Formats: sequence, C-alpha cells, structure tokens
Amino acid sequence: MITISKAYQKYTSEILDCIENFTKKGTVFVKGSRNTIKLFTIEHTIVNIKSFKKPNLINKIAYRYFRKSKARRSFEFASKLIEMQIGTPQPIAYYENFDIIGLKDSYYACEHLENVFEFRAIIENEDFEDREEIIRQFIRFTAFMHREGVEFLDHSPGNTLIRKENDGSYSFFLVDLNRMKFHKVIDFQTRMKNLSKITPKKEMILIMSNEYATITGEDENLIFTTLWKLTSDFQYRFYRKKRIKKKLKFWKK
Repeated sequence: MITISKAYQKYTSEILDCIENFTKKGTVFVKGSRNTIKLFTIEHTIVNIKSFKKPNLINKIAYRYFRKSKARRSFEFASKLIEMQIGTPQPIAYYENFDIIGLKDSYYACEHLENVFEFRAIIENEDFEDREEIIRQFIRFTAFMHREGVEFLDHSPGNTLIRKENDGSYSFFLVDLNRMKFHKVIDFQTRMKNLSKITPKKEMILIMSNEYATITGEDENLIFTTLWKLTSDFQYRFYRKKRIKKKLKFWKK
C-alpha cells in the first residue's frame, strides 16, 4: 500500500516502480546495518528512498495493529514539519508491504537535498568557515522548533543537514524523523535534554547557551550548567554502552 503527497501523485507508477524494484535499481547513497537509502531520478527530481530494516516477529505484529510504521511516521512527521515551516526534505510517499502476519517491509521517499553538509562537520572541524555563525543560526532554528512544541528525539549531529544560501545565510533540515513528539509547551529540562546529544565540546556549548539565552530571555548560566551536565551524562552513557558492546563481541569470539 502506497500513500503519495498530492504534488507527486501524477508520478505514482514511477515511484511504485522504484520501490518495487529497490534491490535492482537506483544508486546506493547509504548502506547501513539496519537501513538502506538509494537515489532515483523521476523527471528532473532526485528522489531519496529509504528502505527500513525488516521488523522482527513482534514488531511485524505491532506495526500492523498497534503502532504506525517508521515509514508512515517519517512521512506524517515530515508533512507536519513542512506545515509548521520547519526545515526537512519535501516528503513524497511512504509504502507499507503487509503479509498475513503483519508488516513485511516499508519505505519512505522524499526529495533529495544536494549541496548540504551535516552539523557533524562543524564539530569535527574547528576551522570550518563561519563555524560560530552556523552554531548560532542552528540554535535559532532549534529554539524556534522548541517554541512550536516540536521535540525531535533524534536531535543529533548527523540528523541535521545544512545548506548555505546565496545570501550567505544557512538553512537547516531535519532528517531521520520517525521519532518525534509534539507538545503545546516544552519544559526547560526537556529542551535542554533535547540539545544534549548535539556536541560534547564545551566551547560549542558555551556559544549555544549564549545564543539560546539571547533568544529565549532565560538565564544563560542556568542554560549552560544544565546543558553541560546533561551532555556529560549522555556522553558517559554512550561510551559505557560502547564498552559493553565491545566486551560482548570479544566474548562471542
């Protein structure tokens, strides 16, 4: 079953062909252990199609009767973000393939963005051009998102794409959207926690705290101390988990 945005309904057969022949056609863009992304050209548009990992037995049933699939959530959340004027690649379609038990596989299609880079690039390169200005504009983008009640649960360095515009400003686009919450109001602690996965670098968090305080009028010192603690806690849990996984892999050998 396929659901397509109004703007692309005239290309339904072409989009279906890309999905149904996903393993045979298209150009691999990302090949992960769980998901695969391929690029296809329809008319003059490059279409980005994500094939989600096939769910296990429990999730097959859950995604049929109790929860929306990751593909459907990605499409619906992207559509909502577009309505709210929050940057994300233009959603095109989602496809769900069910068998007698439940969800067999699923796909999400959106317009592919070119000439973009991940937020991760300015973490790794301290000499990145306009680095501080990008950080500040990113915080303005995030503060707007928070003000609109959007909690992007996977707000991490690889899930924000950035494009430099002709006027020198920067545009920001959220990707990997299947985990989001929408609130009337987001409390301070939740907003800070939402920012805690962005960077482990203290000098960046100082800039982020200053800009967030400028926009919201909240106490800069409180923002920094809260965000730094949550970031440190997240980094500790992250590396502890990696160490445990490494030990488990060693004992399996």
